[in-house]
Amino acid sequence: MTRFKNVETLTGERIDVQCGTSEDECDGSHLIKLPAIIDPHVHFRVPGAEYKEDWGTVAKGCVQRGVTTVFDMPNNTPACTTLEAVLAKKATIDSQLKEAKVNLRYHLYLGADRNHLEEIDRAKDEVVAIKVFMGSSTGTLLIDDDATLDEIFKRAAAVGKVVAVHAEDEEYLAKVAKDYSGAMDASAHSRLRPKEAAILSVTKAIGFAKKHGTSLYILHVSTAEEIELIRQAKEEGVAVFCEVTMNHLFLDQGAYDQFGTLVQVNPPLRTKKDREALWAAIADGTVDTVATDHAPHTLEEKKRPFGQAPSGIPGVETLSLLMLDAVAKGRLTFARFVELTRTNIEKLFGLEPNDDFILVDRELTRELKLSDLTSKAGYSPYVGRRLQGWPICTLFSPKRAVQREDKLGNQRECVCTNVAAD
Repeated sequence: MTRFKNVETLTGERIDVQCGTSEDECDGSHLIKLPAIIDPHVHFRVPGAEYKEDWGTVAKGCVQRGVTTVFDMPNNTPACTTLEAVLAKKATIDSQLKEAKVNLRYHLYLGADRNHLEEIDRAKDEVVAIKVFMGSSTGTLLIDDDATLDEIFKRAAAVGKVVAVHAEDEEYLAKVAKDYSGAMDASAHSRLRPKEAAILSVTKAIGFAKKHGTSLYILHVSTAEEIELIRQAKEEGVAVFCEVTMNHLFLDQGAYDQFGTLVQVNPPLRTKKDREALWAAIADGTVDTVATDHAPHTLEEKKRPFGQAPSGIPGVETLSLLMLDAVAKGRLTFARFVELTRTNIEKLFGLEPNDDFILVDRELTRELKLSDLTSKAGYSPYVGRRLQGWPICTLFSPKRAVQREDKLGNQRECVCTNVAAD
């Protein structure tokens, strides 16, 4: 299709990049070549809730927005807690991707379950990490006793697997729910899941990681206090790493006024002060990765009254757009963007690097529309935002058929390969 001339790289070098086999040429000086994105935290709802999402549909959106690898969570129906369940899930995913004719790299988490602790060893070569729900969320997976947590951290360390935790203390959450007497609207979600539950849980998880030498990955950190605990643990040499999501970087409790239960998520939205603490932690290197916690439900489900509406926000298709816009606004550099969305993830989880990359139009600015998204969710709190810096081409290695977006937002399938500069 097009050979882009004079494309910038992270090192400042200028190269030519070709999409397709056409001899057409155009100026690419407004483009930058970046490694493709890894989203290490998604819920694609397979198996058991395909009506909310499936791999064929959402994979198209991933590729269009520069995401070529995802890590999918285990809280499915049935839960992914055994080697057999992992293998069956992989077979289903492969089938859906093949049917949709979409390429997407993926890894799976094994769900920690007190009745299947031996699966940590059995499934170690088939999973990217062990997921522990220390507080209740979507699904039935919950580990709320210290003896089982201790054993999980011990077993994971023995086989060299990362333990990824949803850090909210279940006992504290239950006590708050029992004593709560305030208004029951969407904003109550942040009061019913207060930051103290997260602080207690992070403290406990760091303690187990320190005891057993386990690599600990704290998911969707949402508070200033958690960041400080993680920062201190890193300084002490504990192998603790953390992730922040788009939900907590770009939304806060003020969003309830506009979106209500559409922005109900676990952990809940926090204060503007907490949000700024997360950005400061990105700037100083405390935060290791960014992710989406892509957790779609149907629009009908999300519009139910508080108490009936499920928690979760879709986001895998907006990760690149929001973070690249943040680069354009000076909140981080392209180099830091790559660390957060690619290289840190590869190092932390021991992934074999690949040459997938994207071309980003640094100047392209337009409003995000619902029609830009392929997820079955059918909503996003980010629709309507004007965002600068859009991926226009996703390139796999080896070369594969992918989607290319032109400046009008039209999608065109092409085969993309990298070519050396003249």
